[in-house]
Amino acid sequence: MLHAVIPAGGSGTRLWPLSRAANPKFLHPLTGTAATLLQATVSRLAPLSPPADTLVVTGAAHATSVARQLPDVPEANILVEPSPRDSCAAIGLAAAVIQLRAPGAVMGSFAADHLVRDEAVFVDVVRQAVAGAEQGLLMTVGIQPTHPETGYGYLHCGEVVSGSISRVVEFKEKPSQEVAEEYVASGRYFWNASMFVWRTDVFLAELSRQQPQLHAGLTKIAAAWDTDDRERALLEIWPELPKISVDYAVMEGAAAQGLVGTVPGDFGWHDVGDFHTLCEVLPPDGDGNVILGERSDADDDVTVKEGVILHDVADSLIIPTTGRIVAALGVRDMIIVDTPDAVLVCPRDRAQEVKKLVDSLKERGSEVL
Repeated sequence: MLHAVIPAGGSGTRLWPLSRAANPKFLHPLTGTAATLLQATVSRLAPLSPPADTLVVTGAAHATSVARQLPDVPEANILVEPSPRDSCAAIGLAAAVIQLRAPGAVMGSFAADHLVRDEAVFVDVVRQAVAGAEQGLLMTVGIQPTHPETGYGYLHCGEVVSGSISRVVEFKEKPSQEVAEEYVASGRYFWNASMFVWRTDVFLAELSRQQPQLHAGLTKIAAAWDTDDRERALLEIWPELPKISVDYAVMEGAAAQGLVGTVPGDFGWHDVGDFHTLCEVLPPDGDGNVILGERSDADDDVTVKEGVILHDVADSLIIPTTGRIVAALGVRDMIIVDTPDAVLVCPRDRAQEVKKLVDSLKERGSEVL
């Protein structure tokens, strides 16, 4: 019933040094299981979209890893971008390719680096979004806010179209704390998780109306995609495509025309943007610690996991990746990440500032990125 598209890009700078440009967060097992974020995304979409109808859009540096992690997804369904051109080019390319392969099909776009706790509810919500897409709406999944969050954009909802589907009046930027509190109190705003569902022909028509240059370029590339002419088309056309997000390029303008709908989602959604979020969403041990590794031993005073020894440590995140011992004593609310060429130690409440370290390393021309 759905062609699932998974944009898999970005470097996740607030999860450095675990997430790198060449090995970004979606390729890591940050789900509390052995599955990577990417594998978990494909798995929860399986009741809606089999591997044969699942496409991943990723960069050249990640294509091999993506294919290795998703052996059931056909090679022809891994769309490799020569360079990042933001989300509209990535999602638009997938839409144009699907339109040629299955005209008028319903597609859904779901990021590779999100966590979803209640997968059965997620599937039901997406099915509701599919019903709206079949009516010709450009659909979003609006996340039911649990608190006044300033780090997300919001969807302002208007009248009910049918059933659980409401019309989106406007896309709102990340608000101040005061405005976020007003949004949540009103009950008419959802978090914008950038989950989209639409018919490919409807989306491409709106892309053509608002972004004719981008539409023309993607149409030409898609026409060459399953031919020997693909590389030439990419080389000539891709670098000239406008670099713009799908929200700005299409969805905001479509909402102004009454063409966007949304269904509310309350299924334990989390955007894994920083280490503090991992502490919040992954199951802790008895001391409130989250340790990404297999348990090997424990006693009343000392916790021993794969590569980790803790004594009198609480409410902390420890990620060992090197095989060497990571030992901590008498600390609270800390983040400790050990990788072969860099070690991060910081308080949990400053996890958002990790990006500052990455910016400093870029200024120095460091290779540890």
